Amino acid sequence: MPKLPSISSQKLAKALEKAGFLLERTTGSHCIYFHPETHKKAIVPIHSKNVPKGTLSKLIKEAGLDKEDLIDLL
Repeated sequence: MPKLPSISSQKLAKALEKAGFLLERTTGSHCIYFHPETHKKAIVPIHSKNVPKGTLSKLIKEAGLDKEDLIDLL
């Protein structure tokens, strides 16, 4: 199983959009994405640094994706 890449929040947001997620709203420094078919949500922190590995791991689990799916979307 491949390791999680170190990615920025902007790249993560684009990968989620490729997976079919839509930007529902922005609250402060977080963007909330919603998938209309699976009804899953993904909350992406928009900060200047890369997304921490633990946060990224939890986020892709909540979105219903796995590591391989995320790497393919990047």
